[in-house]
Amino acid sequence: MLKTKTVHGVLWSFIEQLLRRGVSFLVTLLLARFLVPEDFGLLAMMAVFIAITNSLMDSGIKQALIRKKDASQVAFNTAFYTNLVFGIFAYALLFGVAPWVAEFYEEPRLTLLIRVLGVVVLINSFQLIQSAILSKELNFKTQLKASVPASVLSGILAIILAQQGAGVWALIAQMVVSSLLLSIILWYVQRWRPTLSYDFSIFKEMYLFGYKLFLANLLNIIVKNLYILVIAKVFSAGAAGLYFFANRIKELVVEQLVTAVQKVTYPALSTMQDDDVRLKAAYRKVLKLTTFILFPAVLMIAVLAEPIFLVLFPERWLPAVIYLQLMCIVALLYPLHSINLNILKVKGRTDVYLGISLFKKIVICVVLFFTYRYGIVAILCGQIAQSIFSYIPNGYYSSQLIKYRMKEQVLDILPGLLLSLAVCLVVYLLSQLLTLEPVWKLLLLLSMGSLTYILFSKLLNIEAYNMAEELFLQKFSTTKVYKRFMRRYG
Repeated sequence: MLKTKTVHGVLWSFIEQLLRRGVSFLVTLLLARFLVPEDFGLLAMMAVFIAITNSLMDSGIKQALIRKKDASQVAFNTAFYTNLVFGIFAYALLFGVAPWVAEFYEEPRLTLLIRVLGVVVLINSFQLIQSAILSKELNFKTQLKASVPASVLSGILAIILAQQGAGVWALIAQMVVSSLLLSIILWYVQRWRPTLSYDFSIFKEMYLFGYKLFLANLLNIIVKNLYILVIAKVFSAGAAGLYFFANRIKELVVEQLVTAVQKVTYPALSTMQDDDVRLKAAYRKVLKLTTFILFPAVLMIAVLAEPIFLVLFPERWLPAVIYLQLMCIVALLYPLHSINLNILKVKGRTDVYLGISLFKKIVICVVLFFTYRYGIVAILCGQIAQSIFSYIPNGYYSSQLIKYRMKEQVLDILPGLLLSLAVCLVVYLLSQLLTLEPVWKLLLLLSMGSLTYILFSKLLNIEAYNMAEELFLQKFSTTKVYKRFMRRYG
């Protein structure tokens, strides 16, 4: 029952991420017509510092709260006030270092930009508990109802500002207003309210669990954004903007699905942390379904990147095509990384989680050191090699903890990967032969590729397809459309 609930949760969380990032993508699509790569480059320069202070504000408390069984009102209060204090401290720190960041990049505008954008850290500290409670309950449908309106309204504001020539301020307004609206809506739909109580023993328990996740997450943020730091410093804000823009498009599919998996599998599977057999079975099911959806999506984006850019964006963004294609190759291993790391958290091995994170970050830094002088394409090729190599420790510890060996994991994802490669190879060959207008070529190839993948998944009886079909039919059978149809014709 829990396995089914978990997969349903993944789907709802995926839909939430899809709609939210889908709205974000549409907004980005429109903003790209009014903004230049340098505007996105300025935002990219600030992103690492905002992400670090957000992580400091959280400090792993949210994850500890989700994992905590039978959390009391006092536990929620303790987490809430802790996040609030940490949020104030994080913003004060960000406010103070803003001039140094501007000096580092030799970009004076960054001082004010960072101080204004940093307000999102304070805002986010007010909604972490509501989000944690909904995650504990696997209530991602409610989170969907909160996040989509926030994304839509903030996006509309950003487009209006961009049309009026606001430049990078349009992007900042979008992020601040989105965080504010999301917090307000979450407080409305999730009725938990803080009371005046605090327990230092609960804080100590949560912090001892969470600080290792915080350190691992901090390292992950720094190293993940290290590419932007280097590109912006060594090359230019425009080059950083192109890289950042390509990464945003990749995130539309990749990050939302991986985030959905992490958000759902962690709270759901924490309840079976002492049953390795059930834990392994549930993870296998989630891994198969996740990669079945992800593989064709990212490979199709890689193959059709050029017509996508020709149809959707002004010509000034075309240099980002090759960046997007290489990023999609890197993304193929994301589900394996995220699921194996979730296993460590579920089993309470945050020490191993931190150790693996340290190892991976060292590898990233070494690879980046040897590739940055050869250009951005070389940096991305290094990311591909690093992602493959870093999977080894991830998979090894999963095999030790729940006997889910790397060989089994590879065999579980192989059917979807091979079929995706075959379909996308055909799509690529057709894209080279067809001489249609870019928009018609894109629509035709996307339709053909998607239908072919679904058809052959059905014919080859791929297990992940059968799971997806069963879940879809279960969901559809409960819809009002289906019920009205059955009343009329059934």
